[in-house]
Amino acid sequence: MFAPITRALIEAAAIHEGHSVLDVAGGSGEPSITIAEAVGQSGSVICTDAVAEMVRASRSEARNRELANIEFTQCLGEALPFQPDTFDVVVCRLGVMLFPDPSGAIREILRVVKTDGCIAFAVWAARDSNPFFHIAANIVSRYVESPPEDPDAPGAFHFAESGKLASLLNDAGVIEVSERVLDFTLDAPLTPKQFWEVRAELSDTLRAKVAALSKEQVARIVQEVEEAGRAFYEAGRIRFPAEVLIVTGSKAVA
Repeated sequence: MFAPITRALIEAAAIHEGHSVLDVAGGSGEPSITIAEAVGQSGSVICTDAVAEMVRASRSEARNRELANIEFTQCLGEALPFQPDTFDVVVCRLGVMLFPDPSGAIREILRVVKTDGCIAFAVWAARDSNPFFHIAANIVSRYVESPPEDPDAPGAFHFAESGKLASLLNDAGVIEVSERVLDFTLDAPLTPKQFWEVRAELSDTLRAKVAALSKEQVARIVQEVEEAGRAFYEAGRIRFPAEVLIVTGSKAVA
């Protein structure tokens, strides 16, 4: 679903053959696997994630694709077990907004990237620009009363405000910081019913809210989400308009 974001990160960071790349919070293997193909056998990729199951899944997928230039490490984004000035590029796709200490993670990323090396982040833009998220959340909110969200708490839209992540990078000493909006189509071979299943799987918050409801209420939510998803369903695929911010910068010469 997020392949367009991966392509945008590769372009923004000018990743090419021979580069050494660190992927922070790489989840189940992307964008690391695509980047490993881009840097070729003369390059290398290390994929990290805090969750052991994610690391195992990404390692298995890399083996299936017979990729020899990629390694995997379980670690927190705020505590990277690598020497300073190790990587040409560090990327983080849809991860930094979920970190308990994003400032600490940015400092760690800056520590391990080489001088003049590039760092590139992708974060979700405004909730209203991403129906993949707000359709289900709005329906659930009619059944579960929720307090107002803390804009500074970890969450999908922590850095949705334009300039917020860029300001954090500037404060950390990153230079040549830039931000651009990427509009794309979130395209997946899902039915409207599967859309709810995937959406719930991706959100701890959504699952926790639904867990407090009766079976009848959950059934109504599933039906309403499925009906709403039909507006984006055609020819066996779900296609949602989507929007992320691509934020990049460089490490200054010491």
